[in-house]
Amino acid sequence: MADTSPLISTADLAARIGDPRLKIVDASWHLDARDGRTEFEAERIPGAVFFDLDAVSDHTTDLPHMLPTAAAFAGATGALGIAEKDTVVVYDSVGLFSAARVWWTFRLMGATDVRVLDGGLPQWRAEGRAVETGTPSVPTPATFTPSMRAGAIADLPSMLSALTGDAQILDARPPTRFRGEAAEPRPGLRSGHMPGALNVPFKSVLTERGGLRRGEDLAAVFRQAGVDMTRPLITSCGSGVTAAVLTLALAELGQYSRLYDGSWAEWGGRAETPVVVGA
Repeated sequence: MADTSPLISTADLAARIGDPRLKIVDASWHLDARDGRTEFEAERIPGAVFFDLDAVSDHTTDLPHMLPTAAAFAGATGALGIAEKDTVVVYDSVGLFSAARVWWTFRLMGATDVRVLDGGLPQWRAEGRAVETGTPSVPTPATFTPSMRAGAIADLPSMLSALTGDAQILDARPPTRFRGEAAEPRPGLRSGHMPGALNVPFKSVLTERGGLRRGEDLAAVFRQAGVDMTRPLITSCGSGVTAAVLTLALAELGQYSRLYDGSWAEWGGRAETPVVVGA
C-alpha cells in the first residue's frame, strides 16, 4: 500500500486476501435496532474479525463509545490478532459509516497502516465476491503496542477555544438536527449547533453507492459548505461516529483535522455550553 489514500478498493483487498499481515476488521455499528455482531456472524468478508465499538470504549463515562484507554484498546485489539504494524482494512455493513470511526481509532492508537474499504460490505457483495458465513474462527492473539496520538482528539476545552476562532468546527449531523428542527435521537439533549459551526452532513461526502467522493468532487462539498482549508479544523457529530467520516474525507484530500470525541452527546447535554438554533 504505497499510496497515501486512507481508502482501499474492493479489488485491491481481494488481491491481498491470504496475506498473513493483512487483518480485516468488520466495524459495523448502528444507531437503530440492527446488531453489528449478529450481522457479522451471519455474513462477513473472509477472515474478518469483529470490532465492537461500544465494548471497546470508556465505560467510566455515560457518554456513548468514548475512546478507551490505550491499554484497553491494545488488549482488545491484540485479542483480535492484530498488531500495530499489521495492514488493517476496516469496513462496515452500510458502506461508509462506523468504519471511519474505527479507522480513526486505530490510527490514533498508533497503528501504522490502516485503510477503509471503499463501499464496504455492500460494494463487496455487489461485485459477487466471496463471503464467509457461520461461526467465525477464533483469531490467534497478537501483541498491539500502542502509541497514542492524543493531539488528534478535541475535548470540551478545545471546543470552547474554537468558539473564539481558534478552529473551524464541521458538524456532520443532518441539516434538520444541525438547525434544531429535529429532536436528537438521544434523550435529554438540546437541539441546535455550536456557535460558528458549519454543517457538512456526512452523507454529502458520499457517492450514491455509499463510497467516498474523490478529488474535486469531494473538495467541492467542503468549499460549498464554507470550509476554509487553511484554518485548523475540528469535526463533530452526534457521538463521534460520523464526524470520523468527515475526518476520513479530509484525510483523502490531504487535510489534517481533529475529532471532538464527546460531540453533541456531550455539548448538547451540558447546560453551560452555548447552542444556536436556526441556520
